Amino acid sequence: MLAVLSVLLLYPHHPVSGVFQRLYCSLSDSCECDFKPAVRDLEWDLYKNVFGQPLAQDIVSEEVARFLQNKSPDRPLVLSFHGSSGTGKTLVSSMLGKHLFGSAMSSPYVHQFIPTLHFPRPDRVQEYREELMSWVKGNLTECARSVFLFDEMEKMPPGLIDVLEPFLGPSHVVFRTNYRKAIYVFIGTSGEEVVNRKALESRQAGRDREEITWADLQDDIAQAVYNSTSSGFFRSSVVLQRLIGRFVPFLPLSRRHVERCVHSQLCQRGSCGRGDVVEAVAGDMTYAPVPGHYFSTVGCKAVPAKINFFL
Repeated sequence: MLAVLSVLLLYPHHPVSGVFQRLYCSLSDSCECDFKPAVRDLEWDLYKNVFGQPLAQDIVSEEVARFLQNKSPDRPLVLSFHGSSGTGKTLVSSMLGKHLFGSAMSSPYVHQFIPTLHFPRPDRVQEYREELMSWVKGNLTECARSVFLFDEMEKMPPGLIDVLEPFLGPSHVVFRTNYRKAIYVFIGTSGEEVVNRKALESRQAGRDREEITWADLQDDIAQAVYNSTSSGFFRSSVVLQRLIGRFVPFLPLSRRHVERCVHSQLCQRGSCGRGDVVEAVAGDMTYAPVPGHYFSTVGCKAVPAKINFFL
């Protein structure tokens, strides 16, 4: 019976498909039943709660929407987030999980890898490569719609991530699943110097950050992470074979962006009217370069702790 119902699910616009889908999902533990992408909600979340990141907002929303429109993609969606700490990279990655599976990091189909936790020993890279290959293949076999998040890429042992190369392109096949429906997101501070330099040059030239384009940074970020010994992409075949769909820059945040972060978090606590706390927290942050005091050195990362202090 499940086989019949699963075939009917291939025709979502059939008048009885909705009834059969509910019946199928009540009997099956298929991840397709948990996969409920809400692209409009993702777009709204990005524009409402991510501050000072016009490029990241546009690229992520456009790439996810385009990827999901294709019912049979020829390759997975592969994004790599680059920028300083506190600029919103982890926040955006959690939004992806939330608006694809409705439960962010608690979904069994959203998998997060942290080098210091999962791959702490540089001398065991070969062992980690075998484990990572097995983990990814197993999870893809379980759920073709799996989301893989690789955090702190600047701490990832070089050479480890290359084991994913067969999964990121159009040629590899995993038994019993279409691996090309998966999403991979790499997150790290590698390449931040390229992003920050472009933002500073733009600011000093009197241009708004909205004038910075993806094309201004894509090749420079790729080159920076490929050549950096403090990058998990150091001399990586994943970069060399152009398997990263988009390198997504997260720009450094100015004081006005920090103030928006503070105000947003105050509203979540029911204290929207506390302009004094907004001023106090934003004023207590460190900004650089010192002569211009342009950008927060920690983005919005220290905001919750400072709100606790000043509230």
